[in-house]
Amino acid sequence: MSDVAHLLSIDDLGENLRSILEWAIHYKQDPDPDYDFKPLDEMSIGCIYEKPSTRTRVSFEVGIHKLGGQALTLLKGDIQMGKSETIADTGAVLSRFLDGITYRCYGHEMVVTLAENSTVPVINALSDKHHPCQAAADLMTIMERNPSLEGERVAWVGDGNNVLHDLMLACALLGVDCIWAVPPGFEPDSEVVERATKIAEGTGAEMIQTHDPVHACTGATIVYTDVFISMGEEHLTDKMAAFDGFQVNETLVSHASDDYGFMHCLPAHRGEEVTDGVIDSENSIVFDQAENRMWAQMAILTYLCNPPAFSAYTELY
Repeated sequence: MSDVAHLLSIDDLGENLRSILEWAIHYKQDPDPDYDFKPLDEMSIGCIYEKPSTRTRVSFEVGIHKLGGQALTLLKGDIQMGKSETIADTGAVLSRFLDGITYRCYGHEMVVTLAENSTVPVINALSDKHHPCQAAADLMTIMERNPSLEGERVAWVGDGNNVLHDLMLACALLGVDCIWAVPPGFEPDSEVVERATKIAEGTGAEMIQTHDPVHACTGATIVYTDVFISMGEEHLTDKMAAFDGFQVNETLVSHASDDYGFMHCLPAHRGEEVTDGVIDSENSIVFDQAENRMWAQMAILTYLCNPPAFSAYTELY
């Protein structure tokens, strides 16, 4: 319907990803965060949730408030979208009221349809294929430890899911090596791998797939995992057997760099994909990750909904 920019997967941000994350870091560290800079002032952002949420909902609501905007949270039962009104019509209608829309949904095609029929920015707050806001927070967290990202090697251990998809795309965009260890049959989507590999050819990043968690973690500066059974897959009880040997435990992380960082997008199923000894260790940066969901999303919202304000703040540092 228009040429408005959306965020459906992290590679939609292209070469602007680094500057967006640097913006988030500067804004988070700003010694005077209460000065009169409210880029979403007089703006209303609709936040649609088809799935339950803790980090996504709270981080968006608080972040939008900090930026001077109004967050209008719409739960699955609050609106007619997908029931008596099509997603396309809902996008067209909400665009008349709102200045931006975030959408946490099941099928990725749903957020694509919403964006295609909206004249305001649409941000994918999670779909079954992509989780760009998580990837933005992930790379922001790594950049806080190492601003240049030089020498970083991210190891993923677990399922080839939506979190991995955008993690590999973000790493490719920023020139960070990414290696993922997944059980046979649980590889990431081949189309996403192809996209990441093509991007990596231009940035010099390595994209490597293996079925061996030790291989993935050897020399890694970041070790990352997620639940083996995602929300909506609870009925797949037989799936757990495939992940035998993929738990991130003290033995596995002993192969990583001494100062490695442990990451998890949360919520964690302690004792399944990760042990208490790892997630509670001094190497764990999972709660920095969780907090950075807010700051990264604030940068994305400003970039998409008020580009002049994004540029103006950039000039201050």
